[in-house]
Amino acid sequence: MTDPVLSTHALVARYGDFQALYGVDFQIAEAEAVALIGANGAGKSTFLRAIMGLLPVAPDMVRLAGQPIGGTPTDRMVQKGIAIVPEGRRLFTGMSVEDNLRVAVDQAERLGRKGGWSLARLQQLFPILRDKARTPVQSLSGGQQQMVSIGRALLCQPRVLLCDEISLGLAPKVIREIYAALPEIRAQGTSVVLVEQDVGLAQSASDRLYCMLEGRVTLTGASGAVTREDIGRAYFGGSHAMV
Repeated sequence: MTDPVLSTHALVARYGDFQALYGVDFQIAEAEAVALIGANGAGKSTFLRAIMGLLPVAPDMVRLAGQPIGGTPTDRMVQKGIAIVPEGRRLFTGMSVEDNLRVAVDQAERLGRKGGWSLARLQQLFPILRDKARTPVQSLSGGQQQMVSIGRALLCQPRVLLCDEISLGLAPKVIREIYAALPEIRAQGTSVVLVEQDVGLAQSASDRLYCMLEGRVTLTGASGAVTREDIGRAYFGGSHAMV
């Protein structure tokens, strides 16, 4: 692969005395989609939190275009070009769809982030954001809220978009609509990291995948090359494999 835009190197993370990640090596190239799979508690969300500066890690454990950024505060991670679609969406309730999105526009302007995403382009990607612009976000369906959350992250003009369980609890039709937007997001040059429980969806939507178990990577490979048997072994134990 080409030089990674984002990489981790022997990444270790803790919650107090509890060690959650054990030496995770990871990389993603520009405009690439990489899936991160594994059972609940495998460390996938912790991995994203560690990248975003929400957990203390050493600077050289996370690199952006080769530069050490580990442990950088979250707002400065956004300034550097990393945005997250968090599990649970975490929108500003009591505010409209448009107002939620304008918060991200204002943040990007304040941080000096420039890019190709605007409210108009985002509304083309997800028309519901135009149709429901004045609707309070708490009145939306779960799928519509997820589109707002993705849109908010994109308006931060990221080089790397971290997506934490964006299909969780959504109807299949809505999941297809959300995942159908990924090619256009990548066409902007954005790299996408997908934490995903649905293995089939993860494989079909990504170029490569990593499987995690108990804070360690147990499988890496091209998404089209790994088999369900490979993934089954990686999910439940066995030595690290690269396919």
